[in-house]
Amino acid sequence: MKRPVLDRNFYPMADALKDYAAEVLSRPEAERTRVTLVVERSGGYNFVYAYDSLRDGVDDERSYKIAERLVKTVLWICGGFRVGVAGSDMIASRLKEDYREGGKRAFDADFMSGVYERPFEVIRLETNTVPPEKRESLRIGGFTSGCRIGFDAGGSDRKVAAVVDGKVVYSEEVVWHPKTQPDPHYHYNEILTAMRTAASHMPRVDCIGVSSAGVYIQNRIMVASLFLAVDKKKYGDFVKDMYLNVAKEIGAPVEVANDGDVTALAGSMELGEGRVLGIAMGTSEAVGYINAEGGITGWLSELAFAPVDFSDSAMRDEWSGDIGVGCKYFSQDGVIKLAEYGGYVFPEGLTPAEKLKIVQALAEEGDELATNVFRDIGIYLAHTLPYYAKFYDIKHVLLLGRVMSGRGGDLVLSSCKEALGEEYPELAEMLSTPDGSSRRVGQAIAAASLPRGNTK
Repeated sequence: MKRPVLDRNFYPMADALKDYAAEVLSRPEAERTRVTLVVERSGGYNFVYAYDSLRDGVDDERSYKIAERLVKTVLWICGGFRVGVAGSDMIASRLKEDYREGGKRAFDADFMSGVYERPFEVIRLETNTVPPEKRESLRIGGFTSGCRIGFDAGGSDRKVAAVVDGKVVYSEEVVWHPKTQPDPHYHYNEILTAMRTAASHMPRVDCIGVSSAGVYIQNRIMVASLFLAVDKKKYGDFVKDMYLNVAKEIGAPVEVANDGDVTALAGSMELGEGRVLGIAMGTSEAVGYINAEGGITGWLSELAFAPVDFSDSAMRDEWSGDIGVGCKYFSQDGVIKLAEYGGYVFPEGLTPAEKLKIVQALAEEGDELATNVFRDIGIYLAHTLPYYAKFYDIKHVLLLGRVMSGRGGDLVLSSCKEALGEEYPELAEMLSTPDGSSRRVGQAIAAASLPRGNTK
């Protein structure tokens, strides 16, 4: 498969696993073993990943790096507060050391602990005690009967729609500034005002659906960038229960979902099928997934922090402190990185969004470097989708976000399809980018359709 022109050191995770599997297979049976990783999250749900590995003491550094990258991937795809390891004392011991306060993966452990409100831990499992996999499928979305409110909480504007039997009877888009507001009452009042405005255009409110960036468990806000300016110690519970409390004031049940999942839901509703993975390339990499039953899995799907590059020289993410994770490949940061790899020097003082626009404008003019930037992102994706497919059952891949706009987006799509066509033609056929007509369901209607509701 083709390799990026501007990032010669890129070592795809799918290739790293393939190379390691070949190495394991080449060794005598006495040097091989079976390792099983179990990541558990709330409700008793878990994800089980088993693979052939070298035994402890054969090549521990390589074996551990493979295991650690897999654990990191499952954690950010599925989420979890406990990792169990069977088949290797070495892997269990080193994971326990890394995923602790002060360890190399302290960021991940602290994040997951905050999401699930319990200490993060790594435990050793005996092979005969590995639990069966248990997955969740929550059938939400696609419900249109009754009087519904759909709310979409964006970082720069908030959108709300009043939807009656699937038809929008009122909608509005209002500029707000949630990320810079330390007073949680500002957020609460803005959300409540939007809900009340929508409610005033319907005879009643049967239910409320909310699309919002972040991590939500049982409709509680566990982690969300919209509320980063709010003092968590002082207002933690107030923020976590914000959507629930607003819904109480309106007097209707609420269903809250990650905006990536809602975007995938909108695509699923339009396609009339499930198994939809939506990847939005913008400020970061935002992902949502709708399963074969047309429901959500309860997974985090925070692929921005899941590894895609196994190379030791991969770019570092400033927030998580890790290298080779998705946010530096499928986002405006990925565009900027590749342009700089190619020798482009941006003017001082520009924001990442302004730098993206420069590269996009150059691509529109047919500039060779800009063309290679977007083609390389497509090649990154072609190597990464086979890795994602190890964890998600995928039939459709929707590519969204401002990186996908204009000629740059066309280059990403075409180069990805071309590269996939060489080794994974079935994946190439899954790719699409929603246009105006295919997105007519709209984020607001999709959000409004989230709850089953108490329709009359």
